[in-house]
Amino acid sequence: EVQLVESGGGLVQPGGSLRLSCAASGFIFGSIVMSWVRQAPRKGPEWVSTINNGDGSTYYADSVKGRFTMSRDSAKNTLYLQMNSLKPEDSAVYYCTIGGVIGATEYDYRGQGTQVTVSS
Repeated sequence: EVQLVESGGGLVQPGGSLRLSCAASGFIFGSIVMSWVRQAPRKGPEWVSTINNGDGSTYYADSVKGRFTMSRDSAKNTLYLQMNSLKPEDSAVYYCTIGGVIGATEYDYRGQGTQVTVSS
């Protein structure tokens, strides 16, 4: 059974940082494309970033490029999203997903999400 469990969200001031984690199980970690997708209230889902299976190449939405960094630790079966220079518009529920493609919000599985709120 595929399980994706996100953590690390919270309330942070503008300009602050957070690191999200996604603990994965039920599949061969690193063999499937993984992504972060976010959804703000009253808005549709937004693709944030993707890490390719295999070589681990990363891709980012223009809205987060240069501020967010996606990585993975295969020894821990964990995906990360380091978020720096956070802005109020980054506030959303962040979901870890598998099976998607670069730039798209569709996925095969996702976690329960973790709330990120950027506010002073």
